Amino acid sequence: MLLCPLLAVPQTARAQPTAPPTQLNIVIVEGEGAVNNLRQRVVREPIVRVEDQNHKPVAGAVVFFLLPGDGSGGAFADGAKQLTVISDSNGQAAARGMKPGVKAGQYQIRVTASVGTVTASATISQAFVAGAAAGGAGISGKWIAILAVAGGVAAGVAIALTRGGGSTASTATALSPGSATVGAPH
Repeated sequence: MLLCPLLAVPQTARAQPTAPPTQLNIVIVEGEGAVNNLRQRVVREPIVRVEDQNHKPVAGAVVFFLLPGDGSGGAFADGAKQLTVISDSNGQAAARGMKPGVKAGQYQIRVTASVGTVTASATISQAFVAGAAAGGAGISGKWIAILAVAGGVAAGVAIALTRGGGSTASTATALSPGSATVGAPH
C-alpha cells in the first residue's frame, strides 16, 4: 500500500544526483593579511570556502593546508606542517589548532582543494610580529597619555586666551614638547 504513492511520482520529481564540479574555486574567508602576535601565542585561523564553477559551495571537498617548512610559519597539532580538512555543507574548511613558531616574519599558507580529479589552489599571506605592533595601531599607552596631556594643556591655554577680558593686549604662548624617548615595554 505504501509503495503505490511512490510509484506514481513522475520521474522528474525524484531527486537527481548532483553532477561533480568541473571547476573549483577557493575563496579566502578569513586570515588573509593577518598579523599575529608571537607574545600572545594566538594565530588567526585561516578559513576558506570551496566553490564550484557556478560559485555554489562544495561540501565534501578535501582541503589541504600547508605551512612553510622553516621560518616563521608555525605548525599544526603535534608539530605537523600540513593539515587536511573536509569542507562542510557551506563549502567551508578551517585550519584550526595552528600554533605560532618562534621567529617573526611573513609566511604563506598554501591551500589546495580537490573533488575527484578537479583541484584548485590558493595562498594565504600572514605574518608574525614580536610585540605590540600586532595589536592595533602600534601606539603605546605612554604615547596616548603624553598626547592627552599636551592636548589638555593646549585647550586650557586657548580658553585662557579667549577669556582674557577687555584688554586689547595679547600674550603669545608657545608650547614645545620635550624630547621623546622610546624604550622597551614595561
